[in-house]
Amino acid sequence: MKYRILLIFFLFGCADISSNKNKSSYFSKGFAYIYNVDDFDKKITQKKFKNEELLIGHNKIKPGTLLKIINPENKKEITLKVKKKTKYPEFYNVLITKSVSLYLELDEKIPFVEVQEIKKNKSFIADRAKTFKEEKKVLVKAPVDNVKILDISNNESFPNPKIKKFLIIVGEFYSKESAIMLKERLFTEMTNFNQKDVSIKKKNTHSYQLLLGPYSTINSLKNSYIVLKNFGFEDLNIKIYE
Repeated sequence: MKYRILLIFFLFGCADISSNKNKSSYFSKGFAYIYNVDDFDKKITQKKFKNEELLIGHNKIKPGTLLKIINPENKKEITLKVKKKTKYPEFYNVLITKSVSLYLELDEKIPFVEVQEIKKNKSFIADRAKTFKEEKKVLVKAPVDNVKILDISNNESFPNPKIKKFLIIVGEFYSKESAIMLKERLFTEMTNFNQKDVSIKKKNTHSYQLLLGPYSTINSLKNSYIVLKNFGFEDLNIKIYE
């Protein structure tokens, strides 16, 4: 069965869908794609970026749009204009240069970020002018090609970092019954998922999340994410499992 029937149900069942004609600001949680100098030649991206500059790209949002990129791990954030609209692997929700990754102090193996569209106003523009010089200092203090090598030959013991786990937010619903209906459809029309991997979480009286996971590896998360996207789900979000 094609996804059209499921999509109709999904549109009427989700809590965040309204009849308001005003388009809401873009917001998503997921992973940033950190640009590599070979990406253009390998046709991974459509556009070239300078890794020594603080730049971002997006595959849906038009150039010039202001996006705030947040590292929820340390609360560091940066607001930049989308430099170019470009293709990159669909699993990721924004493209950033290496300099942005350094500025936010992201774990490049698990570059989890929040992305929020910012509407322009005079106070923001004034504040942006003040912080721009501070952002430029990052490039001096932490150049892209400056890699520190740790000497572990003295056999010192290092604490094992806590393994992060992630959940895919399949959808948010006004009623639990709607979430249950979509959960049952997933099992009926998609054989990729185990029932124990799908759960429903109550956020408040009229808000329920249908979740997939948790995943302890990026590859397993990516596989399920791509399956859902290919089936027809759009704007999937990812959250840290707690």
